[in-house]
Amino acid sequence: MRSNFKVQPAKLGLCGIALLATGACRQDMHNQPKYKPLAESTFFGDGRASRPVIADTVSRGHLRIDDARFTGKTNGLEVAAFPFPMTRADVARGQERFNVYCSPCHGRLGDGQGMIVRRGFRQPPSYHIDRLRNAPVGHFFDVVTNGFGAMPSYASRVPVDDRWRIISYVRALQYSQNAPLSDVPAESRGELDKAPDQQPPTAEQMRQKLETGDRNAVPSPARRGNDK
Repeated sequence: MRSNFKVQPAKLGLCGIALLATGACRQDMHNQPKYKPLAESTFFGDGRASRPVIADTVSRGHLRIDDARFTGKTNGLEVAAFPFPMTRADVARGQERFNVYCSPCHGRLGDGQGMIVRRGFRQPPSYHIDRLRNAPVGHFFDVVTNGFGAMPSYASRVPVDDRWRIISYVRALQYSQNAPLSDVPAESRGELDKAPDQQPPTAEQMRQKLETGDRNAVPSPARRGNDK
């Protein structure tokens, strides 16, 4: 009986190429002698497989020669001016980052009455006290970068330039809460009387309410967006 099965030359050629390719799949490079990072080594005198960084070399993009920008200090002293010009867009970016990283503790107004403080955690100082209003911008950069007291370092979470942008917004907050009436346009001064004067409860008031069993002591989380 005659079979109708035919082998197509193209398919036969592909099968031949595949068979040849399998001969190249060897494990020589995979199995070659090598050291894993941080492993012990008897080859080097210090006993380490990982080699130290060559002196006076840095990774591309990590040469930080601008001390003011990357440390907030010049000659060991905290800088009083921003290391690069702050635009309206920079301040807006600073506000957005402030609301994400800082407002949970410091509050949207920078008064130290953030949500977690209202729930009984340690209260940070208000930005509106004389000591911090008069502090140089380099002081705030140092605190954000290295941490201070109960506040951890944010160096791994907030990029360098965004830290400066946050500080520019802190300065805007400080000015907004301490600006003289003469700085408000005459046609807008009537709006100031409409502002509510109710203050949020302090941490101590929150604790007292919780101890007395007041279930309404803990307010609901604020909605996303800017407080009005």
